[in-house]
Amino acid sequence: MLKIAIIGAGAISRAHIEAYLAFPERCTIVAVSDIYKDKAESRIAQYQLNEAKAYSDYEELLSQDIDMVSVCTPPYTHAEVTVNFLRAGKHVLVEKPMASSLEECDAMIQAADESGKLLSVVAQNRFRTPMMKLKSVLDSGLIGPVVHSQVDSFWWRGHCYYDLWWRGTWEKEGGGCTLNHAVHHIDALLWMMGRPTELLAFMSNTSHDNAEVEDLSIAILKFADGSLGQITSSVVHHGEKQQLIFQGKEARISAPWELVASSSMDNGFPTPNPTLSAEIQAYYDNLPEVAYEGHAGQIDNVFSAIENGDPLLIDGQSGRATLELILGIYKSASTENKVQFPLTADDPFYTRKGIQENVPHFYEKSSSVENFQDRSITMGSSLKKV
Repeated sequence: MLKIAIIGAGAISRAHIEAYLAFPERCTIVAVSDIYKDKAESRIAQYQLNEAKAYSDYEELLSQDIDMVSVCTPPYTHAEVTVNFLRAGKHVLVEKPMASSLEECDAMIQAADESGKLLSVVAQNRFRTPMMKLKSVLDSGLIGPVVHSQVDSFWWRGHCYYDLWWRGTWEKEGGGCTLNHAVHHIDALLWMMGRPTELLAFMSNTSHDNAEVEDLSIAILKFADGSLGQITSSVVHHGEKQQLIFQGKEARISAPWELVASSSMDNGFPTPNPTLSAEIQAYYDNLPEVAYEGHAGQIDNVFSAIENGDPLLIDGQSGRATLELILGIYKSASTENKVQFPLTADDPFYTRKGIQENVPHFYEKSSSVENFQDRSITMGSSLKKV
């Protein structure tokens, strides 16, 4: 029976708690920590965590008998909290984004390597049936080589969203929609396509004058095989319709699932290819459903890695790769130059200090609120289908 601690009792902590509660034979939550102790106590009461105790200082837990922690704190604290728990001999599941800089990512990975404990970065949308099936179809080669990939990470957030004290700042949140909303779609793109060799990006703040950071960005990617891609990251899109599209030489597939296969007529214009469409659709339909979805799926994978030595599907290197691509977008949009990968340790965008010195402040936060009323959060109207 694994003993679990939740670090940070904000809105996202609910997803972690509910996921752990799906495995009562494998784990028990023994602690919830938050700088506002009443929030930790409220979470314990809400979920009737009878074996859990509330803490205001997570450092009290470093020496306790705990096997694994979920880090659900604001992004600027991820590296410090994660490194401290890894060094204390605990496995760590850290929320997205992994950290605020590649330098911090490397420190987290080093701590995991030296401690021998597992470090996993939340990318729960990989553990959804449509996403797993999409990846399998791509890997099958049925659509041919991918020539164009498209990420539409469309969200909508009201002006008051950035009133929360740590949101909308480069120092505390680490960035805007590209880092904190599109991160899941960017992770999925890298999982399916690998890292691009270069990109060119633009970003803006169109609707939130209480935030330093962007609320819209667009990036154009080039991959080693010559294929192109595009990523739109937004918190200004009504309807929050999100999708990943892959155009292969033979067919087009996407999540949410849509399939189109074309052949060429004698004059070069398209005509449907029903034979290939049927083959791809049959392949997709025969793929298995995932056993557990979302956070529960990822926690099941981490537990299996702890219990049986199974492969960890999303590790620190994976989380770092996602952040590297995001920082490439920030670098290109900030410098108005094309960016090539990898970003090395001497790059200004490798460290938090360098990032903060080189990114634009679209606006300055003049006021903030300490806490919002505890309400449910939306996960995007189509994200669960992606």
